[in-house]
Amino acid sequence: MTDLPPLRRLLKSRPERCDGAVILDYDARLIRRKRLLTAQGRGFMVDLPEVTNLDAWWGFELEDGTVLEIVPADEALVEVTGDLPRLAWHIGNRHTPCQIESHRLLIRHDHGIEAMLAQLGARLRPLTGPFTPEGGAYGLGRTMGHDHGASHEHEHGHGHKHNHDHTHHDHSHGSAV
Repeated sequence: MTDLPPLRRLLKSRPERCDGAVILDYDARLIRRKRLLTAQGRGFMVDLPEVTNLDAWWGFELEDGTVLEIVPADEALVEVTGDLPRLAWHIGNRHTPCQIESHRLLIRHDHGIEAMLAQLGARLRPLTGPFTPEGGAYGLGRTMGHDHGASHEHEHGHGHKHNHDHTHHDHSHGSAV
């Protein structure tokens, strides 16, 4: 089976015809340049001018007119129920991506976050399904987690200063390090 032609453009809405799907997990839906595979195993090249959150798009149109839908892959998730406003605040305070629904929160499986939520009285239930968390503050972008790596002291908008290992990946709280 041969590869498909490269991407012509991203599509905002479903066209009349769909020729297949590309199934991507949450991490893979943040892309700039990459070879992707359709659900049928055919490859094609995506080369975008900047890193793009594919959650904001319906699909791909390739140079030959082939139309492919972007489908969120099933992932290991945890359903969080309980005092949702309080639990959502603690999840957000850790910059953890979270899918917010009226009766539950969904996060990706993470032992540390799960332990914290259980200590706060959350009811947790593991499940598998597509993960489509909230976007950034203005409906675009991604929430990036904290990695406690390089040591430095700073105040970063959470209302406190600290001096410990703390690295920000792909985002900034606007303070000098």
